[in-house]
Amino acid sequence: MDYSILNDIIKSSKNILIISHVNPDGDTLGSMCGLYSAILDNFKKKCDILAVSKIPSVYEFIPYVNNIKSLEEIDKSREYDLVINVDVAAIDRICDAKILFEKAKKTINIDHHKTNNGYADFNFINPEASSTGEVLCDCFEKMGWKINLDTANCLYTAILTDTGSFRFDNTKPQTFEKASKLVEIGVKPADIYKRVYESDSKTLVMFQAHCISKAKFLCDDKIAYTVVYRKDMEKFSANDECMEGLTEKLRAIVTTRVAFVAKEMKSGGTKISMRSKFADVAEICEVFGGGGHKFASGCTIKAPVEEAVKKLLDEIEKREI
Repeated sequence: MDYSILNDIIKSSKNILIISHVNPDGDTLGSMCGLYSAILDNFKKKCDILAVSKIPSVYEFIPYVNNIKSLEEIDKSREYDLVINVDVAAIDRICDAKILFEKAKKTINIDHHKTNNGYADFNFINPEASSTGEVLCDCFEKMGWKINLDTANCLYTAILTDTGSFRFDNTKPQTFEKASKLVEIGVKPADIYKRVYESDSKTLVMFQAHCISKAKFLCDDKIAYTVVYRKDMEKFSANDECMEGLTEKLRAIVTTRVAFVAKEMKSGGTKISMRSKFADVAEICEVFGGGGHKFASGCTIKAPVEEAVKKLLDEIEKREI
C-alpha cells in the first residue's frame, strides 16, 4: 500500500466526505471521527462526516461525533473531490450514500474486513488488522501525521470495541502496540472502558434477559440462537441499541460453537447477527449477501423469521462446527 498516495490525495482535496457503515459501531465511528480529527489537526481542513443510520447513544462521548451529519442533512447532488469509506466492507453498506460515493472525483476505501473486494479508486485494506482503527494507526504513522489526544481517543475506541476489549482472536501483538502508543498520548483506558461497557440502560438489560430466556439450542448445544420479533421490541420499548452484545452473550456459553440472533424487520425480512468460536461465519453470511469477520458476521435474509432461521440452520449444518 502506497501511503504517500493517500497523503497526497487528502492533502490536495478541497472538499472531503467521510462515510461510516449502516448501523454504526465503535470501529466505524471511532475511525471516522479519528480520521476527521487527524485531517483537521494536520491540514487545518474540515471534512463532512456522514452516518447513514442512527448513532448509538453509548458512543456520544467520541470526539467530533456531534459533527456527524445524517443523510437528510447532506446535499446528495454535491460532487466531492474525495469520498472516504471507513470500515465499510461492501459498498451497499453505505445505503443511499452510495450516490455521493459514485459522484466523487476520487474515492478511498479504508478497511480491515477480509470480504472487502476493493471497490474504491484507492484501497487500503489490511485483513490482518484487528480493526479499521488499527489500519488508520498504521496509515498515520507511515504518512508521518501527528496524532493528538482527540484522534487517539477515537482510534482507541475503534480498536477496543472491535476486539471486544482485547478478548477476540483478532487481538495480536501489533494491536497492543498500537493501543500502547495511544495510551502514551494520553488515552485513559479505564474511562473509555466504562463509557462503552458499563453504560447499559435498564431497558437493554431486561430486554436482553428476555431474549436469552427464549434461546434455543441444537446439536448438543453447539448451536445457540434466539429470535427477536417486533412485538418483543415493542413490549420493552427497545431500540436497535438494545441488540448490541446480545449475540456475544449466547456465544459465551461454554458449549456454544455458533451463535446467532435473528431479528424480524419491518420490511418482512430478517436481520442476522452471527458469532462463532471456531467456524467461519463470514462464509455462511456471504451465502446470503452479507459478510464481515471470520468469527463475527452478519447478513439480511429476505424471508420471514421462521423461514430465514431454517435457511441459516441448513447452511450451518453443511459445515463442520
